[in-house]
Amino acid sequence: MIVNPKRGLLFLIQTSFKPLLILFIWDMLVVIGYKIFNLHWFDQSALPTALIGSVLVLFMNFRNNTAYNRWWEARIHWGSVTNNCRSFARQCMSILDSKPELIYAMAGYAYSLSYHLRNKNSLTSYNVKKILPHSIQTYIKNQRNQPNGILVQIGYMVTQESRQKNIDGALHSQIDRILSDLANAQGALERIKNTPLSIQFSTLPRLLSEVICIILPFSMVDTLGWITPLGSALVGFLFLALDRIGNDLQDPFDESPHSLPMLTMSRSIEIDLLEQINQSSQRPIPSINGIQW
Repeated sequence: MIVNPKRGLLFLIQTSFKPLLILFIWDMLVVIGYKIFNLHWFDQSALPTALIGSVLVLFMNFRNNTAYNRWWEARIHWGSVTNNCRSFARQCMSILDSKPELIYAMAGYAYSLSYHLRNKNSLTSYNVKKILPHSIQTYIKNQRNQPNGILVQIGYMVTQESRQKNIDGALHSQIDRILSDLANAQGALERIKNTPLSIQFSTLPRLLSEVICIILPFSMVDTLGWITPLGSALVGFLFLALDRIGNDLQDPFDESPHSLPMLTMSRSIEIDLLEQINQSSQRPIPSINGIQW
């Protein structure tokens, strides 16, 4: 996630530079053909550009709003994961009278979930192997949904601890409710991951952006003359930038500067949980070049 606005603007310009350069060269060819070679048919009505631009704005507005809603909903559910992990640690301290293995398991769950959403085996991660109890690592080794397996094992460990200490069933239910809330949040995150944006709205804006960039200089060349490349490139940049923004936000779990900083949030969960049992943990992950990962 880009946290430095200046870095975000620079990144947008860098990613748009190549198509803008191609657009500028195309605009120059149109101007040269009109001014030097007297290809007057290059001067076309602005009506097609206006009509396509109007349709494009509607598509981009819907796609970008939907993409941002997906990104924001994913962030809300990750916030629910964070809150419930903290609540679980508090309940372990107050009800189960501290159980370090459960705290470590919950911290490992957050890391495992972040890798699961990126279609990775969490047991290949140093963060998971370092903090997750070995018995749970063995249990989830061959499972497809490793975070869910961790929750199952945590629930089993909570039940065992409750029986050994004769914990009241109502108190046990409070902890189990937290695990259910975590499962619900994970399910919501998986739903976003497994339901991509409709292909019509993920591809059509890009196609229309390219079309309008191609025909744009024909509607400007007679009015702007030699400065057509400047005006056309500026308008084209706006369309390309809007398309890029929507494309970057539609997958909030992708490994890109625009995705959710799941590793940073998982590290924060680890720090918060281990502090409750007076155990040292890794340092918070700083932003790198204005980007949190």
